[in-house]
Amino acid sequence: MAKIKSNKQINGTFGAVWLDGEKLADIDSFEAKVTINYEDVNMAEDLATHKKMTGWAGEGTLALKKVYSTGASLVGEKLKDGQMPTFILVGKLADPDAYGSERVSLSEVTFNEFTLMKFGQKELQTEELPFAFADYDLVDLIERR
Repeated sequence: MAKIKSNKQINGTFGAVWLDGEKLADIDSFEAKVTINYEDVNMAEDLATHKKMTGWAGEGTLALKKVYSTGASLVGEKLKDGQMPTFILVGKLADPDAYGSERVSLSEVTFNEFTLMKFGQKELQTEELPFAFADYDLVDLIERR
């Protein structure tokens, strides 16, 4: 295997997120992951525990610099009215010095919680919005060279 140059490790500074088509200028960090659900399967005359995939769950966290009341404005009043809106999130990670970029589109995004208010003296504030999603598309991937 060829040696990888250190400058090819992708830098998160070039990450971006779009919420329903609008680019978020106040993005601090973004994570989306899939957890695979399994059931144990035991086979006759076999001491090993085997696995059968039974589904998956998508979840993540969107962290924003506290500039706007994003969580409250997206979900707050609708939640009190008994509505739960869904969203589309697109995340992109591109570094001009890396081998390429990756992009993922998440659909049926629902936010799990939002903070009404939080602050600390002499601290820059952030807002974390944990979410779940029901579908994803791998739009761009960084291929092995």
